[in-house]
Amino acid sequence: MTPSTHPIFWRDPSLPYVELRQVLDGRNVTYAPHSHQEWSIGAILQGQSEFLCADRLHAVERGALVIMNPDVVHACNPRQDSPWAYYMMHLDKDWLASLLFAHGIREAQTWQDTLSDTLLSAQTYQAFVEVCESLMTANLSPLDKNQRLEAMLVDLFTELDANSIPSSTALPANNLYQVADYLNQYCLHDTSIEQISAEFGFSTGYLVRAFKRHFNMTPHAYRLNRRIQLGQQALKQGQAIADVAQTIGFSDQAHFQRVFKQRVAATPDQYRRSISAL
Repeated sequence: MTPSTHPIFWRDPSLPYVELRQVLDGRNVTYAPHSHQEWSIGAILQGQSEFLCADRLHAVERGALVIMNPDVVHACNPRQDSPWAYYMMHLDKDWLASLLFAHGIREAQTWQDTLSDTLLSAQTYQAFVEVCESLMTANLSPLDKNQRLEAMLVDLFTELDANSIPSSTALPANNLYQVADYLNQYCLHDTSIEQISAEFGFSTGYLVRAFKRHFNMTPHAYRLNRRIQLGQQALKQGQAIADVAQTIGFSDQAHFQRVFKQRVAATPDQYRRSISAL
């Protein structure tokens, strides 16, 4: 049987801090640069792909784990004609931080970014894949699924933190973060980039260039990305696609569908469906 080209999303109201995506035939999947509010980890099940994380490009293939910190711009796309398949898991960063603190993995209960973009460990890869399979099965209770998920994450972060080298490449704070915060808070407003530039004392050309260099997105793309994040939250709650499109600032539903698919690699209808009811 030919693998489905449609992504499968798993969610469970009993485990609201985790979402899982499975793609079995992703040869025609393409992602525009985007980011998530959650901490994310994926496993390449088949094929080869290029993984762009911030400004770092990695060639990854079957057996690799890819890691994305919250709000870090990234994209992972298959090499031409590669039989690409993967799992991708998104985890609420506050829940994850509390879990790691409770198990003594981290000294603070607030979220701290991981330092690795990829991990090559056959044992950890297999453990992650097995947990993904456990989440998607109908034969385990939510309690069993949660226990397996937590045990895997404790082992994973023990390994990640043990192998991490403190980064010396953190960018200094600057006024661009104030612009990003404004775009996050007022992403549903259609304030022009020219007006935003003037508000923060930048020329429009400088703001667009500097913002893209720092965040790997233009201010406009950053605002669209935040709108799509809000759209995902609304779709998971079962809201109608047309209502979601209008609520997050898309008067044209076709435009919403196109922008959504560029960043999620699924249509809004595909994303809204899940197998949690199994």
